[in-house]
Amino acid sequence: MKRFGNVLWGIILVIIGLVIASNAMGITSVNLFFKGWWTVFIIVPSFIGLFKNESKIWNIIWFVVGIALLLSAQGILSFALIGKLIFPFILVVIGISIIFKDVINKSVSENIKKLNSEKENVQNICATFGSQEMNLAGQEFNGANVEAIFGGIELRLEDAIITKDQVINANAIFGGIEITVPRNVNVKVKSTPIFGGTSNKSHTNYIENLPTIYINSNAIFGGVEIK
Repeated sequence: MKRFGNVLWGIILVIIGLVIASNAMGITSVNLFFKGWWTVFIIVPSFIGLFKNESKIWNIIWFVVGIALLLSAQGILSFALIGKLIFPFILVVIGISIIFKDVINKSVSENIKKLNSEKENVQNICATFGSQEMNLAGQEFNGANVEAIFGGIELRLEDAIITKDQVINANAIFGGIEITVPRNVNVKVKSTPIFGGTSNKSHTNYIENLPTIYINSNAIFGGVEIK
């Protein structure tokens, strides 16, 4: 997916270069700085984000906002109206995502529920108005409950022993959680971002016969990063 983003930006730069060159030779007279040209830097990154292996809610929001601002700059929509509708629009999108998150990720939700009911010897990690680092190198990992409230947590699992599917319940409330996973596992994410976000930067290709780490993430004015 990173390659897709690079290709798209590359195509855009090639087009801009060709237009500038053709304008210089008098072949065309295209004005690159059309009304609202700056919205491209909102629309394109958010569009690319829709195809990434991470929470898409804020990418959807920024994509729609970017289109709305472009239409406003073109005189098609009222900027004042957009200003009035942005906040309720954000609330509606977040609300819909919460309502349907179990339907959209039904299999992931069922596996998380099952693993939570079977958990034994789980790690409970909490950071409130502070930070904590947990490195489980050489230790058997049996899942974790991670909560960062006005604080930060770094959970390092790259050298942990993981032999079967596990679940991490991660709650970031005005805080941040960073989870480093090993290469020999699959990662599946179920997230609820409320003015926050979950970013999955781990490898995205599913590999058969490897254990899966399920990340059950809630980010409220906070962030969860998986890498």
